[in-house]
Amino acid sequence: MKRRIFLAGLLGTASLPLIRATYSANTEPSSAKIEKIHRSDAEWRKVLTPEQFDVLRDDGTERARSSPLNDEKRAGEYRCAGCDLALFTSDMKYESGTGWPSFYTSIPGHLETKRDFKLILPRTEYHCARCGGHQGHIFDDGPPPTGKRWCNNGVALKFVPAAG
Repeated sequence: MKRRIFLAGLLGTASLPLIRATYSANTEPSSAKIEKIHRSDAEWRKVLTPEQFDVLRDDGTERARSSPLNDEKRAGEYRCAGCDLALFTSDMKYESGTGWPSFYTSIPGHLETKRDFKLILPRTEYHCARCGGHQGHIFDDGPPPTGKRWCNNGVALKFVPAAG
């Protein structure tokens, strides 16, 4: 019995690199043209609120229905609250009923994705391509034409109304 448990554990451990490689591919277009911002936690704490730091730097999640951006209907851009990079336009936003600002697509190359296993099952997490700030997760229950729901933490965004 002990040999069987040992062999099963050995096989499971040996297969981890293959599983991680399968789920770690960046699914968004390359963001190589965007200059990265690197700051220490102390530097980020000086420019972010505690709530923003929790989401953007520690991959936290804000409480559902807590963001005023849920009700934002004006034309404009949704930018990263950490570095001001435009991530979405108002034309990409839709009402998902989930309690978080949701978008059916993003500005190409401005977000990077990776798999996370924090809830055991794999999810696609996305981050700002410039500062690496956590924004939210992508789900396959969105509207046409993409069928995707980019579910974003409102505290990780700032809205900039269109001029005029």
